[in-house]
This record gives sequence, structure tokens and C-alpha cells, in this order.
Amino acid sequence: MKQWFSGLTQREQLSLLVLGLALGLYLVYLLAVRPLGTAREEMAQRNSAVADSLQRVDVMVSQILALRESGARSDAPRNLTSLVNSSTAEQGLAVARLQPNSRGEVQVRLEDVSFDALAGWLYQLEYRENIVVQEVSITQGGGDGQVNATVRLGPPG
Repeated sequence: MKQWFSGLTQREQLSLLVLGLALGLYLVYLLAVRPLGTAREEMAQRNSAVADSLQRVDVMVSQILALRESGARSDAPRNLTSLVNSSTAEQGLAVARLQPNSRGEVQVRLEDVSFDALAGWLYQLEYRENIVVQEVSITQGGGDGQVNATVRLGPPG
């Protein structure tokens, strides 16, 4: 190879060196600069998508807070025990123990109930009835999807 290169004229040698340098620069561009630019554009798109998502979440949070506040002002006092009895009957949940206390709170024990029904009941109490779910303890029940739960409920704050 060296012999072949030495056999070329000085002009041909210079042309080959310039061509090799240009080819080397092009390879550096293809292997380093271009992927970095592409990665930068993709990251900018992801950042924009995350910023849009965060903005939507902020709007939802403010709406939820406004709904909670307006719901808390419009509720009349209710008998918490009777509300628990009627709402568990609606959801098909069997109450194992219902224990009111002197602070106006109620502790409810549910055994071998469907987790989905329990979650629906808690959602109904918190968001539709404006009852404060103060404490929840959930353990695995006897069957698949079955749980035991102890829930402490309080009047609207």
C-alpha cells in the first residue's frame, strides 16, 4: 500500500489525503454529531409532552379541590352510621362490625369482601357523600380478590 501511494504523483497524493480527511469528517458527523442532534430533538419532544401532562394534572387538581370545597360547604349534617349501613348495602358489602365513637367517627370492619366493591364504596363515601376516610387497613382475604378491611370514617372536615 505504501509502495502504491509513493508511486502516485504529489497532486494525486494530496487529492487522496484531502478525500480521506473529508471522508473522516463525514464519518464523525454520521457517528457522533447527527445522533446527538436526533437525541436532543427526541428529548425536547418528551419534555414538551411531560410539561403538557403536568399542566393537565394541575388543572385537574384545582378542579378537584374546588369541587371538594364546594361540596363541603353545601352538605348538611347526617347520621354517619345510617349512611354507612345504607351505602354498604348498596355495594353488597357485609359489615362484620360497626363501632361509632364519641368523636363522631365510625369504625367499620368488613371481612371477605371483593376488593373492587370495597374500592367503589370508599370512592362513593369520599367523593359523593363527602365523608372523610381517615384510616384504612386492608389484608388479604380468603379467596382470590377477597380482602378484609378495617375503615375509620369521620364527618366532613
